[in-house]
Amino acid sequence: MQQNRFLLYGANGYTGQLIARHAREYGLEPILAGRNKEALETLSNQLKMPYEVIGLDEKQRLQTLLKQVKVVLHAAGPFQFTAKRMVEACLQTGTHYVDINGDIAVFELLKSFAQAAHEAGIMVLPGAGFDVVPTDCTALLLKNLLPDAVSLKLAFATIGGGLSHGTAGTMVSKMGEGGNVRKDGKIIKVPLGQKGFWVDFGKKKLFVMSIPWGDVSTAHFTTGIGNIETYAGVSPAIYRMLKFQPLFNWLLRTSVVRNFIKRKIDARAPGPTDEMRSKSLSLVWGQASNAAGQKATVRMSEPDGYTLTMHSSLIITKKILHDNFKTGYQTPASAYGHDLVLEIPGVQREIVDSGKL
Repeated sequence: MQQNRFLLYGANGYTGQLIARHAREYGLEPILAGRNKEALETLSNQLKMPYEVIGLDEKQRLQTLLKQVKVVLHAAGPFQFTAKRMVEACLQTGTHYVDINGDIAVFELLKSFAQAAHEAGIMVLPGAGFDVVPTDCTALLLKNLLPDAVSLKLAFATIGGGLSHGTAGTMVSKMGEGGNVRKDGKIIKVPLGQKGFWVDFGKKKLFVMSIPWGDVSTAHFTTGIGNIETYAGVSPAIYRMLKFQPLFNWLLRTSVVRNFIKRKIDARAPGPTDEMRSKSLSLVWGQASNAAGQKATVRMSEPDGYTLTMHSSLIITKKILHDNFKTGYQTPASAYGHDLVLEIPGVQREIVDSGKL
């Protein structure tokens, strides 16, 4: 088994192709895998990398393939349909599982495999991309700055860029479902955009609204903080409009509406161009508070989400290939600490308030 060899499943997707194109920068050699033979063959010819056409329902073939590698980097979403089958195969073959999921429900599902993963001697680490490396690292840093924190707010915003088909498709599959927060340790449903406020991200002051981001699950695992809210940048006009969304959630959940929007997505370019990504910027802000009213605040600027995902997922994969891992279920920061994000090119972090009076 080659030390630099791993399985990249979903290599034919937008983010998968981006990861494949840059893998050798990290001294890694992926086996490209997925269901789309034409796309995989084209990518294989371009990059001179081996490929395998395989579906997740081909259990025996999948397990045979996984036995050839130490790690699978799972990039085929929507993960609500793909993660369980892949992680179950990894448990059978003793293969470390890494993905770029950002769905709360998928994090909670994969967390249920913690004991099985530990017994198998593998690490199950979802969220190795923009969802949720920057925010997870921010959460842990805030916890370390303010150890008695009881609440946590995390926000992100993007300037420029665009969405891939996969990301947009995942968003469509969640249309009309509302939002989530963690309250007193439990995940509860709340309306999408229940709260909104202005955030000083350092480079720019932007409006954010509450959304069901992956940290509602992962930040609790990483920090133990029981009250967590997550926010994303949005225009105040859209925020005001979303106040009426509960009236139409039933419509947004219908297959007619979702299929219409999916057709519109499929007609667009697969994702942002390299030039668009190079001009895009992601911003992250986090604040922890304790019962006495003390606050710790951190903010970051970083590359666009797709570029960051490419770097962070390859950095984590390389660590595992070099035997740097923790068995069981882990988050990026629980496995590698709050400075993991600083290993990503272009990331700048600032502690605005250390929480000390």
